Amino acid sequence: MRNMTILVVDDDPVIRRMLEKRLEKEGYEVLLAEDGYQARKILPQQHIDVVLTDLMMPGSIGGIEVLDIAKKISHDIEVILITAHSSVDTAVEAMKKGAADYLEKPINFDELFLRLEKIANVQSIMRNAQDLSQAMDTTESAAAVTIQNLEIRSAELQERMDSIEAILRDDLITPYDRIDKVFDLLAARDNLIT
Repeated sequence: MRNMTILVVDDDPVIRRMLEKRLEKEGYEVLLAEDGYQARKILPQQHIDVVLTDLMMPGSIGGIEVLDIAKKISHDIEVILITAHSSVDTAVEAMKKGAADYLEKPINFDELFLRLEKIANVQSIMRNAQDLSQAMDTTESAAAVTIQNLEIRSAELQERMDSIEAILRDDLITPYDRIDKVFDLLAARDNLIT
């Protein structure tokens, strides 16, 4: 479950390095971006499961903009914002825009790993639901073909039964000829079944 790829976006090299080491130690694949501009270049080129981004970064591409870029690339990319206590209101607004969660500085790694596990579990459930949906579609398609074949076979058998009844009621045909014709129809029916 820990095979997620995480893009860490932070202008502080110490925080980037600390996050990289802790995440790699837990088995995550980690990519680094020193600012929103670099994140904007990396996101369309790499498969990213989670973006862990600082909310406030220098330049015009901060955490909210990184969130917007990630969600435009894929709604499946989850974004966790790292924020100072004074920016919690902004982080809550970002969650309304699609962020998965936010963490306050200093980062509590137990909280981070719990959030990442939650994201991994949700992604696993979504993949299982998609697999189940595809299996159900396949089953429904096969069932529809089987039902159609049964309806065709039932119509053929009903037509034969109607023919047998017509032969048995036909007084213009001798009883022995009626029996022969019925046996011929039954033999033809048996050939259809096998």
